[in-house]
Amino acid sequence: MPFRPADEILPLTPLSFEILLALLEGERHGYAILQALEGRLSPTLPMRTGTLYRALSRLLDEGLIEKSGPDSDDERRRYYRITARGRKVAKAEAERLADQVAAARAHRLLPEDRR
Repeated sequence: MPFRPADEILPLTPLSFEILLALLEGERHGYAILQALEGRLSPTLPMRTGTLYRALSRLLDEGLIEKSGPDSDDERRRYYRITARGRKVAKAEAERLADQVAAARAHRLLPEDRR
């Protein structure tokens, strides 16, 4: 299947974006991704295993992530890593979200950035 251009994939679902963010830190197996997401999102985005693996499957189909070899300790574990295309799409999504936050600040929905 030919890949769609990055801007045609946007906007990403919150879950897809969070998975890409977790994989920017390095290769992870499914359960490690789930733990990373739960640690950050548990109150706002409850996670279920089936939901995670469906999202991983979609990201694989879009070429945003890829599988890597099984863990030497447990051959049932499959590791995932972000692709160069996935980094490009994650960056485009982050920029899209930053534009939305800037618009919300301009409309005084959020306080001004105080760095």
